[in-house]
Amino acid sequence: MATAIVPTDAELLQAQADLWRHSLYYLTSMALKCAVELHIPTAIHNLGGSATLPDLVAALSLPAAKLPFLGRVMRLLVTSGVFASSDDVQYRLNPLSWLLVEGVESEDHTYQKYFVLGTVSRHYVEAGMSLADWFKKEEDEDRQLPSPFEALHGVPLVHESTKLLDEELDRVVEEGVAAHDNLAIGTVIRECGADVFSGLRSLTYCCGRQGNASAAAIVKAFPDIKCTVLNLPRVVEETTTKTITIPPAQAVMLKLVLHFWSDDDCVKILELCRKAIPSRQEGGKVIIIEILLGPYMGPVMYEAQLLMDMLMMVNTKGRQRGEDDWRHIFTKAGFSDYKVVKKIGARGVIEVYP
Repeated sequence: MATAIVPTDAELLQAQADLWRHSLYYLTSMALKCAVELHIPTAIHNLGGSATLPDLVAALSLPAAKLPFLGRVMRLLVTSGVFASSDDVQYRLNPLSWLLVEGVESEDHTYQKYFVLGTVSRHYVEAGMSLADWFKKEEDEDRQLPSPFEALHGVPLVHESTKLLDEELDRVVEEGVAAHDNLAIGTVIRECGADVFSGLRSLTYCCGRQGNASAAAIVKAFPDIKCTVLNLPRVVEETTTKTITIPPAQAVMLKLVLHFWSDDDCVKILELCRKAIPSRQEGGKVIIIEILLGPYMGPVMYEAQLLMDMLMMVNTKGRQRGEDDWRHIFTKAGFSDYKVVKKIGARGVIEVYP
């Protein structure tokens, strides 16, 4: 029998502190939700980019007695990287909180309020809390497993029936998904647009509900492309994949969509994409922009990718995938080859060839 290794006193104290952090991370999420609902990032922006606590209390019309409590929330959010502060007196925006400023007119600014409010909503949190019960529940092996969200709430998320559960949740999720999908399309165009879009005559952009912003950015950068936007069903069912018709084009693009779906559903969608494009010799390809799971960007970005994978597991039937996972799906869908054009942050830009 192996002998247990007894931690040192210092290791035990560090372990206890780590346990506190992991057990209480939800309070950081709640503090972020509070800041978004109070419009603190917008208030700092409107105050010229920096603000003191008294400035914020006045701008937000909060009771003066709440000032020290707001300071404790802001202290946590500064330490967590949501805001910047040089001296614990002046609070400033950083790139993260800049995404939470309402009303900014900038090509690369996509307001992320609804992504935050969706992911910390009661329905999401309750689904996460039900995870252990979901693992223990017996399921019909002939039926596709429901997500913990669907098993708990009775309807899928990101689905036409989500509004039956809560119309406000459905609206927030749809807005959040759109904001998430449209973020960084300008970066993609600048970083690898010449390799991916130059020379294309036609493009079918398959998206969820609100892909017009991304399509417009592509056409603005490459005006010779004839672009068709196809709004796919929010969740592909066994019956609906047979009814989807993808308009023929030289290339079909799927941006941050496939992670909502199971491997089998991804294969079905990609088979339809393959039928809509010409041969590789004629320039036919499918362009996929998705999180590319892997530690290539360091531990912080990898943890963010893994948390996004957990988000998919708890709330949908989809997942985030690494390159080996994508290779398997491409082969199964009948494609001959693929190329990772570039890794941009947590995402990969992939070309798949018939």
